[in-house]
Amino acid sequence: MAMVTFVDETTAGDRGTAWQLEISEQQLTLREIIRRRVFQEVAEHNAAGGDHFRGLVQPGGTEHTRSGFRMSKHRQVDAEEQFSRAVDAFSRNGFVVLVDDRQVEDLEADLRLHRGVEITFLKLVPLVGG
Repeated sequence: MAMVTFVDETTAGDRGTAWQLEISEQQLTLREIIRRRVFQEVAEHNAAGGDHFRGLVQPGGTEHTRSGFRMSKHRQVDAEEQFSRAVDAFSRNGFVVLVDDRQVEDLEADLRLHRGVEITFLKLVPLVGG
């Protein structure tokens, strides 16, 4: 069993708070790791409520803020839709994934999970004026 640490960073130098998810398998594809991460974020949001969603990708009908994606009112977020948005964002280079500081470029890549593995989601921030 591996305790996977997820960290969000941006190319602007921002680093979010790390959080952990216990995964029983020793090997998963990057696609499955993204799916589990997204489903966990959505489950936590839907259970807690609130008008901000803090997750990997922006849900439809929300506004991007420094503290997450603001909704006009609390609503349930659809995990399957968020997963689809995340896969699409990855394919468009909206973010890159680093597993123990090694970039993974293929959603179907098998990743070995070990105790203490850190998976960084590096969100690409567009350059101003360029």
